[in-house]
Amino acid sequence: MEEDVELRTASEITEEGRSVPQFSRHISVSKFSCHCCYDILLNPTTLNCGHSFCRHCLALWWVSSKKTECPECRAKWEGFPKVNILLRDAIETLFPDIIKEKNDEIQQNVDIAHSLQAFHKYGNDQVQAAPNHVRDNLQRGGGFFSGVLTALTAVAVVLLVYHWSSRESEHDLLVHKPVEKWTPEEVILWLEQLGPWASFYTERFLAERVNGRLLLTLAEEEFLKVPYSIENNSHRKAILMELERVKTLGVKPPQNLWEYKDLQDPTWKQWREFLVKYSFLPYQLLAEFAWDWLEVHYWTSRFIIVNAMLLSVLELFSFWRLWSRRELKTLPRKMWTHFWKVSTQGLFVAIFWPVIPQFVCNCLFYWAVYFNPIINIDLVVKEVRQLETQVQ
Repeated sequence: MEEDVELRTASEITEEGRSVPQFSRHISVSKFSCHCCYDILLNPTTLNCGHSFCRHCLALWWVSSKKTECPECRAKWEGFPKVNILLRDAIETLFPDIIKEKNDEIQQNVDIAHSLQAFHKYGNDQVQAAPNHVRDNLQRGGGFFSGVLTALTAVAVVLLVYHWSSRESEHDLLVHKPVEKWTPEEVILWLEQLGPWASFYTERFLAERVNGRLLLTLAEEEFLKVPYSIENNSHRKAILMELERVKTLGVKPPQNLWEYKDLQDPTWKQWREFLVKYSFLPYQLLAEFAWDWLEVHYWTSRFIIVNAMLLSVLELFSFWRLWSRRELKTLPRKMWTHFWKVSTQGLFVAIFWPVIPQFVCNCLFYWAVYFNPIINIDLVVKEVRQLETQVQ
């Protein structure tokens, strides 16, 4: 439906006495067309990017795609779009007959009416949530628990500095160094970690200069003889039990989550189970690992398990979003993009890992373990609220 409108202006007398000649200009309906329906704009709604669409066209787009972005340039729009009153009045003044005819058509369309109703309800919810969101941001300093996170970060840094400055570096050597290469001093360190009772025998081991190679050859009857003379049956059994673990692992048995290293070659069945979980259930793999270490690191393991559950929920929301938008076919491309991003970051970390101070690595580890669950809880809450809005 094409219609031209001719605009005319009367002659005007300027202050210098000169007159401005009359002019005419033709304006076509195509100049005010919507880029969704390619018809004249009805209740034109202008987005942040500057593009304008019919109000009902934007509502239909939002209902079908569930995206808060421009249908033309895909730019995200913020807040809730409103009708461009100046543009609407100009179009209704220039093309009143066309606007009246199109209004009648729109009012008879039930799908458009339902889409507009859902779109406006979403807008009302956004408007009502905005004051509460601003007030919450003011109360918590403009971010999610920003004050709490700042305090926790400060405490974590202080604890890490204390731990880093007071730790004994010799203990790390026992984790990475093969048993047969232990020095007598390192054997004493291993013996002391068995318990306070082991201090009664450290001088005897040190006097004999028992190194790692000699330690592996000792048997129960030798511990009964001089110079060891371990007459206490319980002490002797405890040392032999730990010695068997050392022989099996090849290094000092891990004492905590930091020192964990499985040095036994996994079987093909273990490799198959690991690869399946690594490919399809990575967060379950982390949760199972943390579950096995509950007795060693009670709170750390629970933080890891909770974080794995939250990440699994966020992944389910992502799959649901792709399915509801009929974008499952884009999943391989998204996974490849994510894999490439993670691989690039992993390569970057691997290159610079030898030069990164251990203190910095500890800070990053503690931040990821203890603070990520707090952030992910906020993300899950937002996803649930967004899902409730879409369902309604």
